[in-house]
Parts: sequence; C-alpha cells; structure tokens
Amino acid sequence: METPRDPRYEHAPHGLRRRDLDPNPVAQFSNWFTAAVEAGIRDVNAMALATADKNGRPSVRIVLLKGFGEDGFVFFTNYESEKGKQLEANPFAALAFYWIELDRQIRISGPVEKTSREESERYFHSRPIGSQLGAWASRQSEVIDARRILEAKLAEMTERFENKPIPLPPRWGGFRLKPDTMEFWQGRPNRLHDRFRYTHESNGSWSISRLAP
Repeated sequence: METPRDPRYEHAPHGLRRRDLDPNPVAQFSNWFTAAVEAGIRDVNAMALATADKNGRPSVRIVLLKGFGEDGFVFFTNYESEKGKQLEANPFAALAFYWIELDRQIRISGPVEKTSREESERYFHSRPIGSQLGAWASRQSEVIDARRILEAKLAEMTERFENKPIPLPPRWGGFRLKPDTMEFWQGRPNRLHDRFRYTHESNGSWSISRLAP
C-alpha cells in the first residue's frame, strides 16, 4: 500500500475561546463567514454536502451555499439528482466548510426540507441565462453516452426559450438545512485545536460544549 505524502505545517498560534463565541451559532457563522470574505478566500461559499440513501450509504460532494439565516442554510439543485433523491428518502444532511487560510472549519448538521416554489423561482431567475438554460438541458446524475448530448440539449433549450422568460424547471429547486448541531474548529499548534459544538435544545436555546481535538 502506498502511503500518501503528509506535508505537515504548523497551525497559527491564535485560538478560539468560549468567551469569544456568540451565543447564537448562526451569528457566529456569520462572523466567521464575513471574516473569510474579507480575507479574499476564493469560493468562500463552497461547502461539502453529505447525504445518505435510505440504507444509510453516504455520499458527499461540493455545492454552493446560497443563503443562510435563523431558518437554516440554503442550496439549490436538481431534485432528481443523486442528492435530491437521497434527501427525499432520508431528509437529513451535513455540511462542512474549510477555510485553510484562516485555519477554520465549520460543521453543520440537521434535518432538511425543500424551499418554497416562490423562493426557488426568485433564486433561479437571479442566475445567469446560461445557468438557467443548463438546468433545463441537464438531467443531473443520469448516465449519458457523450458530451455532445448535453450540447445538443442546450442548443435545443436555447432555441426553445429564445427571447422568452425561462421558467423554473419542475424538477429544480432549493433545500434548506435547519441545524440542530454546529461545530466551530480553530487550528492550533501541536494538533491541540480548539473545537466548540453548539447543540439545539428542546426549549429552543443553544448549549455550547468544548470538544477534545
């Protein structure tokens, strides 16, 4: 078995203290997200999305966060894609952000629900025209014989909707993850990182626990 290279580096000495945390994890996420934006991190809203099918077999991929607030974290996709079908059968998911330039990681998990049709339409029509046409052209996750099939379908959709508003595809829309746990990780020297987990309690409040790294 080949051993992968392990180019270790020492993490920054600054840490994360409980007293620095906002009592609301969504507000804490907003603080860190803003810091990542200000640091100029590319694709700052890119996140790993983990789902599982009805038998518990997991899969993970990178998607883009398109909105967040007290009601949850939103992303959009084809509902007939692999992740769409898995979330239909098993409506729970986990997200992970990793901003290596800041030595920070955030993990979020909880139940998932579809966004309203109206919310999906608002976002869909904010996208570039090419992306709107692409949503009609691609049946995401289906097996295809060659790229020319996609290109032919895109040409067909371009002609179909020329000089017309492009409607939201019936199989396309958003999901909202409503967090019940959120974890904030700050890298520290000697692998003694700082980790704090927020847990949503039955009374609506959040408890905060420090975790061993």
